[in-house]
Amino acid sequence: MPQNGAIGDNVRPSLAEFIKSQRPDWDPHKFICFADLGAFRRDYVKHTLECEIGELTSLDQEVIESLRQHEVLTENIEKQFERKLTFGEHLSDKIAEFGGSWKFIITFGSVISVWIVLNVLLLLNRGFDPYPFILLNLILSCLAALQAPVIMMSQNRAEARDRLRSEKNEPAQAGRSSRATTVSAIW
Repeated sequence: MPQNGAIGDNVRPSLAEFIKSQRPDWDPHKFICFADLGAFRRDYVKHTLECEIGELTSLDQEVIESLRQHEVLTENIEKQFERKLTFGEHLSDKIAEFGGSWKFIITFGSVISVWIVLNVLLLLNRGFDPYPFILLNLILSCLAALQAPVIMMSQNRAEARDRLRSEKNEPAQAGRSSRATTVSAIW
């Protein structure tokens, strides 16, 4: 099985027709390397856009150039946002991530079960926190009181990250939406 390409039969039929028109000797049952396939895709998108809308705008040229360079047109907001985090913000994200996981739920349930079994059964209700487990209730209340604001901080940062992503995409979205539909239909 080819590692750096595809079999021509797996290429979209409209693109295969375009390749055949550019290279009449091309056999769609044979191997085509990804570099050549990418070049044909770029040329196909450019050709189709020119046929549909005539002269290409600078935004259309940017889309075609990004296809040539295999680039993504949107910025990576995640990396930009992560660079700005303080130690406390990074720590609160990790705590919120752990606090919202099955690992936390299972660990937490296990600790509570061990606490109860230890105090009721093994120490015959003379343990360090006998029934009704007042110390356990105090610890759980403190945990909830500390965990809630940490999770809220993490959610606020996620909201800020989403807002930044939206603001970055908004100006380009208006111009790209019609072309994106065309390019996705072509692709």
